[in-house]
Amino acid sequence: MKKIEAIIKPFKLDDVKDRLAEIGIHGMTTSEVKGFGRGGGKAPVYPGAEYIVDFVPRVKLEIVVPDDMVHLTLETITDAARTGHVGDGKIFVLPVDEALRIRTGESGPDALS
Repeated sequence: MKKIEAIIKPFKLDDVKDRLAEIGIHGMTTSEVKGFGRGGGKAPVYPGAEYIVDFVPRVKLEIVVPDDMVHLTLETITDAARTGHVGDGKIFVLPVDEALRIRTGESGPDALS
C-alpha cells in the first residue's frame, strides 16, 4: 500500500475528486494548507504599501491505495490538477506499512475500501 499526498490549487479539488471517483477511489482526506515553492509567493499592492505574502493557499489530498493502483492514481491526479501554469502542485508517494479499519478490525488493503 502507498499513501499519496497531493498539493493542488484549491479550485481543482472538485475536478480531481470527480476523476478519482471515475477510477474507483471514493475516499480521501483533504486539508487546507499554505506554502510556497520556486514562485516565492505573491506581492499584492495595497494603497500606499506593498508587501510579500510568502504563503499561497493550497489543498492537500491524502489517499491510501493498493500498490497496483498507484500509477493510475498519480496519472489521474496529474491530469485533473494540471493547469499548465506555475504552482500546479506536487505529489508525494510514501509507503504504508499497515492500515486498520477501526469499526470492523479489517486490516491491510481490505481496510481501504
